Amino acid sequence: MRLGSGTFAACCVVIEVLGVALFLRGFFPAPVRSSSRTEHQAEPPAPEPSTGASSNWTKLPPPLFSKVVIMLIDALRDDFVFGSKGVKFMPYTTYLVEKGASHSFVAEAKPPTVTMPRIKALMTGSLPGFIDVVRNLNSPALLEDNVITQAKAAGKRMIFYGDETWVKLFPQHFVEYDGTTSFFVSDYTEVDDNVTRHLDKVLKRGDWDVLILHYLGLDHIGHISGPSSPLIGHKLSEMDNILMKIHTSLLSEERENLSPNLLVLCGDHGMSETGSHGASSMEEVNTPLILISSAFERKPGDIRHPKHVQQTDLAATLAIGLGLPIPENSVGSLLFPSIEGRPVREQLRFLHLNAVQLSKLLQENVPSYKKEPGFEQFKMAERLHGNWIRLYLEESTSEVLFNLGTKVRRQYLDALRTLSLSLSRQVAQYDIYSMLVGTVMVLEVLTLLLLSIPQALSSKAELEVPLWSPVFSLLFYLMFLVLSALHVIVCTSAESSCYFCGLSWLMAGGVMVLISALLCAVVSALAKMFASGKLLSKNPAHPNSRWSELDVVILLGTMGHVLSLGASSFIEEEHQTWYFLVNTLCLALCHEIYRNCFLGNDCEPRRCSHGERGFVNTAPALQDRSIGHDELEPHRVSKSPTSLNTLRGWEKWMAMASPWVILTCCRLLRSLNQTGVQWAHRPDLGHWLTSSDHKAELSVLAALSLIMIFALVQRRCSLTSKVAMALGLLGVYCYRAAIGNVLFPWQRDSKDISKGLIEARFVHVFVLGILFTGTKDLLKSQVIAADFTIKTVGLWEIYSGLVLLAALLFRPHNLPVLVFSLLIQTIMTKFIWKPLRHDAAEITVMHYWFGQAFFYFQGNSNNIATVDISAGFVGLDTYVEVPAVFLTAFATFAGPVLWASHLVSFLSSETSSGSALSHACFCYALICSFPVSAYIILVTSLRYHLFIWSVFSPKLLYEGMHILITAAICVFFTAMDQTNTKS
Repeated sequence: MRLGSGTFAACCVVIEVLGVALFLRGFFPAPVRSSSRTEHQAEPPAPEPSTGASSNWTKLPPPLFSKVVIMLIDALRDDFVFGSKGVKFMPYTTYLVEKGASHSFVAEAKPPTVTMPRIKALMTGSLPGFIDVVRNLNSPALLEDNVITQAKAAGKRMIFYGDETWVKLFPQHFVEYDGTTSFFVSDYTEVDDNVTRHLDKVLKRGDWDVLILHYLGLDHIGHISGPSSPLIGHKLSEMDNILMKIHTSLLSEERENLSPNLLVLCGDHGMSETGSHGASSMEEVNTPLILISSAFERKPGDIRHPKHVQQTDLAATLAIGLGLPIPENSVGSLLFPSIEGRPVREQLRFLHLNAVQLSKLLQENVPSYKKEPGFEQFKMAERLHGNWIRLYLEESTSEVLFNLGTKVRRQYLDALRTLSLSLSRQVAQYDIYSMLVGTVMVLEVLTLLLLSIPQALSSKAELEVPLWSPVFSLLFYLMFLVLSALHVIVCTSAESSCYFCGLSWLMAGGVMVLISALLCAVVSALAKMFASGKLLSKNPAHPNSRWSELDVVILLGTMGHVLSLGASSFIEEEHQTWYFLVNTLCLALCHEIYRNCFLGNDCEPRRCSHGERGFVNTAPALQDRSIGHDELEPHRVSKSPTSLNTLRGWEKWMAMASPWVILTCCRLLRSLNQTGVQWAHRPDLGHWLTSSDHKAELSVLAALSLIMIFALVQRRCSLTSKVAMALGLLGVYCYRAAIGNVLFPWQRDSKDISKGLIEARFVHVFVLGILFTGTKDLLKSQVIAADFTIKTVGLWEIYSGLVLLAALLFRPHNLPVLVFSLLIQTIMTKFIWKPLRHDAAEITVMHYWFGQAFFYFQGNSNNIATVDISAGFVGLDTYVEVPAVFLTAFATFAGPVLWASHLVSFLSSETSSGSALSHACFCYALICSFPVSAYIILVTSLRYHLFIWSVFSPKLLYEGMHILITAAICVFFTAMDQTNTKS
């Protein structure tokens, strides 16, 4: 079957997406679970241990508190309460922490630090899987044992107000609830008012046992303005007043009922220095946890510093406080200060229940549990506890009883700490079979792409795909039978759940057929290559030909980047790799330009002719008829004469200066946003611009940037698109002024802040209009095949529409990133790619490298925390999943997408060869497949690495998203290539 290079590459990438998706489904597994009960059936609690005497305490202890109020403030960092901001903006909370009846903790949240997994950790005590960061957008019902389900089973009446994630996780659990949308981050006032409006009425009622309040405003302010925004202080003061109202109401009720209540103040996660969250920095994982109750006695002068605990410890503490069984999958330990005022027997009873629960979970998840130090400590504590019970039942009140009780308590606490740590390390069970099947698919696609290089990059840009003959061969049927037999054996003998085994036989069989066909195609391609003797080498017909310096830089740079992914530090600081590569590329281009300008053509070695290369107004390269079209020709068209000599004086000087101008732009962009991990905390130009003291400077910079964007984009647009672009960019500034980011010249402050819905939708209309105009021109070019200009203008208008959308979604201080991107593209088009006549493969790699570098110039990193969620709600007044996800993804990957779309526009308008887009599509697919395939192998081998969840896993999610975007880009390449063929 004969296919074009672009079509073949697009099909390969689509298959690779399926393989990556299957691998991700297996890699992000389910956390450790208990198998003792599946539907929260009542299980009798462990009896109190005894030695030589029988204890009559076989039931759960009674509740410690009459009512429990959980006040969860989203993105509440520990320094917002325990630091200077807490003293300034939360005086009542500070008083309770320092002098009141309370216990304060710094609770560590494990990554991913996003809302839904953290709620699960708080209520179940377990460590959610990392894949929950994706499910965070649409939370399914929580089937795992948890405090909420146990409370409902015990007849507790629960009321909830706040983030609707709770309602999705616990449907039909609350007798009264009012959920608010958590993803509409532009709203930080009404979203909290909708919670507070119920308080006065609910606090006066006595028909509830548990009240949960989840406030979102602080998190939304962080996403919009960051932790240094003056809005943070106002929101903290608002939360402090609400806490005081709740606490005062609970105290007055206690005076009447004479039974203590519990007020819990906590955060689900913290907030990074950029205002986002999702990663593992100290600011994101450290949250305050304050337990407030009159049951906690405090003597005058008793200074209690916040202790560091795990966020999962709250579930066991709440269960004991409400008189409920501890959730069976909880890996947390009871917060002992909450029970230290109780009698010793009750203390030991609570600690024993927690230790029994953790030891059972350890037995079910660790085969060699008896050798675990925590289990040995538990058995020792249980024996000592039995001795203490015997002495206690003998009514001994001697000092021996007291000392033994102290020893037992200390032994239990040590055992709980060790058991919890052991279970936390057993964080998950990988689905190895699904991972293996996905890896095989990805590696087969990469191998097939590599073996297809000679034909795919030939002048015809076509290749014979050896598919139909292998399908009907004996090897195909043999492979299919072997894989099917292995599938049956694995799925019938697997002890743990497997996603691939859970698929229907039709789908699993389809995957087996695909793997068998790909394997046969690879074998057929290898056999054909060895039979013809055409390997990946330089052209044998031209013994003097060699790889150019630029080719060597591209090859070594690609290999170096792939190898760098093997180190966690290089992944955290990957932006440094791409900055180095683009700088090296600029120096290589500088060397090539200077050599052509000063040494001339006589000093250049002869190179192979490259049939598919050549630009408008250049003669096509001569083809060596004896070579054929199936041979790889990896070099540039010979420059005789070089077009650098045809440049006028100032243009020649500009060509010589262009690499240095690009280097200067890249250096300025590095100063705009600090990213990565090691230097992310350092001040940069972006922080300086976004501070409230420099709003005037930011306004001037944003205005100049928008003017520059118009000047660089409008040159090739139609008159209609120019007007739409001008009005759209004006709307971008009006939107930013409406939400208070920038100022108009006649404004002195930004008191009149709105959501900017009208302004943003105004810009969206022009974006859609420009995209529609470009698409219309492309369709028109299919009818009028002779008019090549219509298609060129249409592609540029589509590119312009994407630029306008990026300008709307980028924060004002990031608009210079867009300006420099357009400027570098203009310089390289006019003074590098055209004069030096680079081939499609080299131009594709350069676009890919710069697209990756601009991904990091935007301030992105391999941490989830750098994803700007607020971009997904520009122009939306309510949360709508599809547009919100699309806008967020586009804003995050705007750099690679814009450079890829510019590549299509450039090759379609500047090259006279019809195969340029096919070569570009193939090269783009190949260069994207390399790091994805290598990284999949890497994370499989490092799946038990210390930094697997904090460093390697977020990068894996980015790679999965990257290959998905690559598939969309390759499909677009192929569509444009088909229009070229028809034309």
